[in-house]
Amino acid sequence: MSVALGLHPPLPVRTVPVRDPGDLISLLPGPASYSWVHHGDGLVAWGEALRVTIPPGPGRFAWARDWLATAFGHTDIDDQVGRPGSGPVAFGSFTFDPASAGSVLVVPRVVVARRDGRAWLTTVGEENLGLVTPATPPGRIRYSDGALTAPGWEHAVATAVKNITSGGLEKVVLARDLIATAEADIDPRVPLARLAARYPECYTFSVGGLIGATPELLVRHTGQAIESLVLAGTIPSGADPATLFDSPKDRYEHTCAVASVEAALKPLCAELDVPASPELLSLPNVQHLASRVTGRLSDGASVLDVVAALHPTAAVGGTPTEDALALIPQLENMDRGGYAGPVGWIDARGDGEWGIALRCAQLDGPRARLFAGCGIMGGSDLAAELAEAQSKFRAMQYALEG
Repeated sequence: MSVALGLHPPLPVRTVPVRDPGDLISLLPGPASYSWVHHGDGLVAWGEALRVTIPPGPGRFAWARDWLATAFGHTDIDDQVGRPGSGPVAFGSFTFDPASAGSVLVVPRVVVARRDGRAWLTTVGEENLGLVTPATPPGRIRYSDGALTAPGWEHAVATAVKNITSGGLEKVVLARDLIATAEADIDPRVPLARLAARYPECYTFSVGGLIGATPELLVRHTGQAIESLVLAGTIPSGADPATLFDSPKDRYEHTCAVASVEAALKPLCAELDVPASPELLSLPNVQHLASRVTGRLSDGASVLDVVAALHPTAAVGGTPTEDALALIPQLENMDRGGYAGPVGWIDARGDGEWGIALRCAQLDGPRARLFAGCGIMGGSDLAAELAEAQSKFRAMQYALEG
């Protein structure tokens, strides 16, 4: 596939080591910003050297890979660091549904990164570190129903349970949205700072107005090594973890999610290590069953090739996945947009980190569209699933309100 960018001459890219920059998110000079931060490390960026809206369709990941190959191939790189995330980097967000519009890739003009005790600065084109504007809170927040009211969503859950118990499905993941309206435009730097401080175990991201703190790492790609953190099975933060490990519903839900990741990665990997049993991931609002899957690629696949193979996992779609994906839009009555889609970054070597866009919101001026989803099984309780969704909303509600 040929993807023309019309670039002439090549874009100069320069990466140099810098002293520790401190809190990365505090460096963002304005609302138009990009972020991928985990335990204080990661990348933040601003400005746009290149930007593309990815055409919808089943070939969108291949289209994005080819566009990036052309874009990165038309750069003149002076990389004095040579680590994953140095040199030119693209931030990206893909919609959950391949038929939905809104997937985007951006090569920022300025990137500041820190990893394993080393920090660096990348500039693309003319050096311009940006005009700094203060970040101000959005004021009082009002909430309203999204596509479905709470009772309407419980009805959707009941319909899903009926489909499962009749033998049509094993699991379907249902999401609901919530609309938040602020007194002023929402500056993403305010909720990003709150999310990074309160949820350091999560990946705090910002791409194209989609912001959040996801606990779920879809893939980390470093050379030929890959890693994926699979989450499925949830209880509130104050509950006894034993109830999660002893729950047949949650254990089976987790087993389905791990199996879908294993099946997607096996064709790509020369080696693959899948844990025999899950661990516990504790967050301030919820607890999850978690399995860390690691492997080594058998060829030169980029992180986007792995993302294409993995998305959508059973953790955000269901089992069997194709049947669940057909049912989801009928019951949710909405387009998920970027929610539960891949979000992250990729460098010119094909390395990168991508998560599943969970615990997130799509910002539009003073309005934010929040999302939360639950894995529905045959034994699901309607009130418990609604309570779980509400607990997952709390991360973004805290980010907006403080």
